[in-house]
Amino acid sequence: MRRRNFLRGAVIGTSAAAFGGSLWRGAAYAAPAQPGTGPYGALGAADANGIQLPNGFTSRVIARSGQTVPGTSHSWHNAPDGGAVYADGSGWIYVSNSEIPLIGGASAVKFDSSGTVTGAYSILSGTNTNCAGGATPWNTWLSCEEVSRGYVYETDPWGAKAAVRRDAMGRFKHEAAACDPMRKTIYLTEDESDGCFYRFTPATWGDLSSGTLEVMVGGTETSGPVTWAVVPDIDGSPTTRSQVAGAKKFNGGEGCHYSSGICYFTSKGDNRVWAYDAAAATIDLVYDDSLVSGTAPLTGVDNVTVTSGSARDIFVAEDGGNMEICVITQDGVIAPFLRINGQSGSEITGPAFTPDGSRLYFSSQRGTSGSTLGGGITYEVTGPFRS
Repeated sequence: MRRRNFLRGAVIGTSAAAFGGSLWRGAAYAAPAQPGTGPYGALGAADANGIQLPNGFTSRVIARSGQTVPGTSHSWHNAPDGGAVYADGSGWIYVSNSEIPLIGGASAVKFDSSGTVTGAYSILSGTNTNCAGGATPWNTWLSCEEVSRGYVYETDPWGAKAAVRRDAMGRFKHEAAACDPMRKTIYLTEDESDGCFYRFTPATWGDLSSGTLEVMVGGTETSGPVTWAVVPDIDGSPTTRSQVAGAKKFNGGEGCHYSSGICYFTSKGDNRVWAYDAAAATIDLVYDDSLVSGTAPLTGVDNVTVTSGSARDIFVAEDGGNMEICVITQDGVIAPFLRINGQSGSEITGPAFTPDGSRLYFSSQRGTSGSTLGGGITYEVTGPFRS
């Protein structure tokens, strides 16, 4: 997810993008809200960490790249990227990838019930450009290599078990993964300008050592019914995305998150947020900046997560843009939730909520340095998130 330059979509008409899913499919958006008019209100002045937040929210720095995580002996990795949170008794664990070539890997930070850091450690090393990934229902972290013929590694957030390379999940420029426990399958995005959207169905749910890799086929450019076709050769030779005729293409697949029957994912090249309705087998647009009337509030779409409560707010992190995390509500309001100041050469990565929904973790991958080799900062925001 290294920073790219984006061509902004033409500003035309009003937004008419629709949610996928049986609850929202076909329901048109109202015109997206302008900055400061979302469900949390206007952003306040920047705090001591340079972060603008709505009233009632506070931020703190958890870790900095190349420095020891406070209260531990572990040095935090460079280029922090995709992440997830796991319940750990009365506390929790935040896992974060490292998007460094030929070193990669992932680390974890443990917290007690009060949010105090109690430990930090490595859970994966010696891999290549680990970008995003996804949490599994059996409490492992899938760490994805964003390189040609990259692998997926299954890791233990507690650091007790050795990481395992999951060859059956295919070899391509992996970006993110999202588990669908209802259909016992895992959705996968591909970070290529003509990338595909995949699903991997294990032979046995909970065991990723074998299974079937499929690619999405069909649909119009922006919506419609889709089907799935088996990828004949999962080792990436020939190129995985070119093996199935009619495979649906996405311009730079990025973040991916499953919630209540819908898999939400982003494509950075055209600045879109998508929704795949697994029950209906249809795909729709959630957000497209080319349909926004006025200034688009969300540019450089990247990592995505969804709140676990009934509000089901979608939080989308920007790769560049205004260095914001924007919120998209189920009734079509789109607005900044937070903004990081003074770090325009960076990108926001790894947004993930604690199990109770009261804390949000994320990173600025390069901080003020503009380099993946240092400057990364991992943050926590606490406040009255909608349930």
